Amino acid sequence: MIAIDGEIIASPNFANILLDLAVLRSLSIKVILVHGASMQIAQLAAERGVTLSNADGTGITDEATLRVSLEAVTNVMNEIMQGLTSVDLRAVYANAIIAHPAGILSGVDHLNTGRVERVDTKMLQLFLDEGMIPLIPPIGYDGEGKTFRVNSDAVALEVAEAMQAMKILFLSAGKGVEIDGELVGQLSIAEAEDLVKKKRGVFDPGLISKLDHGARACRSQRVARVHLLNGLNDEALLSEIFSQKGIGTMIYSNEYEQIRRVLKKDVRAVMALIRQSVDSEELVKRTRTDIVAHLEDYWILEIDRNLVGCVALHLFSDQAVAELACLYVHKNYEGQGYGRKLMAYAEQLAAEKGIKQVVTLSTQAFNYFQQKGGYVEVTPDVLPPERRKKYDASARNSKVMIKSVTAATAIEASRV
Repeated sequence: MIAIDGEIIASPNFANILLDLAVLRSLSIKVILVHGASMQIAQLAAERGVTLSNADGTGITDEATLRVSLEAVTNVMNEIMQGLTSVDLRAVYANAIIAHPAGILSGVDHLNTGRVERVDTKMLQLFLDEGMIPLIPPIGYDGEGKTFRVNSDAVALEVAEAMQAMKILFLSAGKGVEIDGELVGQLSIAEAEDLVKKKRGVFDPGLISKLDHGARACRSQRVARVHLLNGLNDEALLSEIFSQKGIGTMIYSNEYEQIRRVLKKDVRAVMALIRQSVDSEELVKRTRTDIVAHLEDYWILEIDRNLVGCVALHLFSDQAVAELACLYVHKNYEGQGYGRKLMAYAEQLAAEKGIKQVVTLSTQAFNYFQQKGGYVEVTPDVLPPERRKKYDASARNSKVMIKSVTAATAIEASRV
């Protein structure tokens, strides 16, 4: 499901988006397009001297606004159809949205503003099976043929859920979610919902709308991913779909990112993940036999089923202290907090087992543990006897650091 704001359709980059769509179809990826038209509606209203009651389909739509909206939407649809034809794509306009009046909200009749009541999935599936791209405007109709202006983000959500789309991609003029000038690459459902509450009136209303609808789509468990992309960037669509890291903000359902125990079948992948760090002597060399012998100590972080990080928590016979070891995150995912998340997860495991202190040893990353994890350097004397023997035998002269942990502090650290 690809939802394109009217501002993007009017931009020079729309020609590049059409080429991206052609690439997706050449790979037999089925696509449904939903388009907005707020910008075009506002422009046409200004030309006609019409005062709009609302442009984006969320407020009151009076008769004059509905007439201007229908004309602007028709023009946008024609522009999109011409563009799709120019890249040899078959498309069809689909009046697949059955709507009903939004009604009286907070005591105010919203007149010709509608809400999606039902999606004609049979029609859309028929078009998709024939290799066509359904194009859905932000307009709906009731059973008597009455026309309603509907918000395009809401249309994208309802169609994606009804068709059980793998993902929704919102293309707008925004870069995605930025906090303190930095792009946020991923958001859980809860994080997206929290931003909608806290940043309403701060973020652009269009961004809030996409965050809200994106979180709702993932919460329904019918859509696994929602992507917020800058449609003014060339190849934004392909870069987000085919690269692991992406270039926008993705809202994901819980299964997207998980920390789980290592299985025997994962050992080879774990060794490949840490090989470079082992070669540079940052991590201690571990053989397959070593890892398998302590398999229950190892945990991995997966993102979209890709292995991106690992950590180990070794318990000692007296259970007084545990060692955090083999902490590593793939270089493509550095600087995004995943190391701290793995660290906090291991600390939480230790705390749940009643262990009060966690030690870690490092030759090159000791600043990271001190600055990001709150570890304090101590002498090797704190190590349990069995671990001290290995420490002396290795001759690595690692710095030894320690941290007191509780379940509460570990959970709090994981939220940083």
